[in-house]
Amino acid sequence: MTAHPAAERGPDASSPDEPPVTPVTTVAAGARRGAPDAGAPEAGAVVLAATPIGNVEDASPRLRRLLAEADVVAAEDTRRLHALAARLGVTVGGRVTSYHEHNETARADELLDVVAGGGTVVVVSDAGMPVVSDPGYRVVARAVERGLRVTSAPGPSAVLTALALSGLPTDRFTFEGFVPRKAGERARWLTALAAEPRTMVFFEAPHRITETLRAMAEAFGDGRPAAVCRELTKTYEEALRGSLAELVAEAEERAADGDGLRGEICVVVGGAPPREAPGVEELAAEVLARVEAGERLKAAVADVATAAGVPKRDLYAAALAAR
Repeated sequence: MTAHPAAERGPDASSPDEPPVTPVTTVAAGARRGAPDAGAPEAGAVVLAATPIGNVEDASPRLRRLLAEADVVAAEDTRRLHALAARLGVTVGGRVTSYHEHNETARADELLDVVAGGGTVVVVSDAGMPVVSDPGYRVVARAVERGLRVTSAPGPSAVLTALALSGLPTDRFTFEGFVPRKAGERARWLTALAAEPRTMVFFEAPHRITETLRAMAEAFGDGRPAAVCRELTKTYEEALRGSLAELVAEAEERAADGDGLRGEICVVVGGAPPREAPGVEELAAEVLARVEAGERLKAAVADVATAAGVPKRDLYAAALAAR
């Protein structure tokens, strides 16, 4: 999983005229290269394989084996896949094909034909776990429709890494993906999340991080706790923690210095604090306002009491006393 949209990375290096994937007719996945036999766990399956989000040492032995033995490796960017394989000292044994946001719908069945023939198809994104804010969902959905097996070779995740480093509650959280780019849409989107009680994880690009933090402070409040985590697992890894107001000030100061917050960025924001339950007097005022608008007293009391979870008798008495 990467921390900037695929559209900003530019199109894949693969040729748009790349020939379709050839289905595998052998039963044993990768048998031509001495790969595992038909009893191997990945034979006849799509394997969603996580790749390092920065530090190449995070690559699992299973990922190395899969790259060497799979019949097809479907990569978000074939150049990055070959570069990763070189850093890992692995020779990709099967065919490498592009699988990105622009061709994933059309290519899904081609890949699944390989699986239907008993082959192994490994799906990788540029970094982290495929499918999560990266290509892969459509091939999984189509595999489910066709009754074909999907499994995972789990590993690094920018979402979970940032969440763990944030210092914010991790018992309940939500991943919100990339923040909308246009100011109006971004403001509306963030306002809709203002009451979200769970910790929220976002992705953002370096050139938009300052304006996004400002928008978050406006929508969630200056004092909402948050963390900006960048370059995770890399040499210049950094986690800035504080209120949104403090993070805005830090981002603005760095931008003024010409340095800015660079690299791949995750923003983690604490959930909305629980709202205090309104008192009976406050609820009585609401009841009387509804009565003035033409509603019957008993009906207004019943409706407000049920919504607030208070006894109707107490609210009725309070409304009468406040008249």
